[in-house]
Amino acid sequence: MAGLMGKVVECITPELKAFIEAQPLFFVATAPLGGEGHVNLSPKGLDCFRVLSPSRVAYLDLTGSGNETAAHLHENGRITFMFCAFAGPPRILRLYGAGETVLPESADWAEASSGFPSYPGVRQIVRAEISRVQTSCGFAVPLMEYGGQRDTLLRWAEAKGDALPAYRREKNSRSIDGLSAPMTDELSRAL
Repeated sequence: MAGLMGKVVECITPELKAFIEAQPLFFVATAPLGGEGHVNLSPKGLDCFRVLSPSRVAYLDLTGSGNETAAHLHENGRITFMFCAFAGPPRILRLYGAGETVLPESADWAEASSGFPSYPGVRQIVRAEISRVQTSCGFAVPLMEYGGQRDTLLRWAEAKGDALPAYRREKNSRSIDGLSAPMTDELSRAL
């Protein structure tokens, strides 16, 4: 069993890419530099994660109740992704790296967003260069049945409609620790 416990691998292999693509859920973790700041850990679903190369990933980020990831990346770039097998053989995969946000008005938005679905409420894309790929056993992760993706966030963003920019100004411009989060030019001018 000791050999199965986990290891560091050089990059995201084709086998690990297939594992990532099979997971209906992943987690994103970031933290501010200050020791008193809050570590953020967010679950993400929907069809929004892409492996761009053996050392580069991206995910489509939708408007939510906060924007901690963007604020932390703006301050220090540190990011970790975690994927767990809740079905089939046990496995955990962590991707450690340096990330950045790509906003809708940026010059490379068209290219960065081309491989993603068009969801209501899209806020930004988070891209990361991966410097460490690590597997671990996942022996204690429970087996769970997948019941499908929720569409609640998508319906919420559609219902917000033209009020979404005001919501982002109020809820997404600063982290809970007061760090500023990159915003679209339109939203930044209104702050």
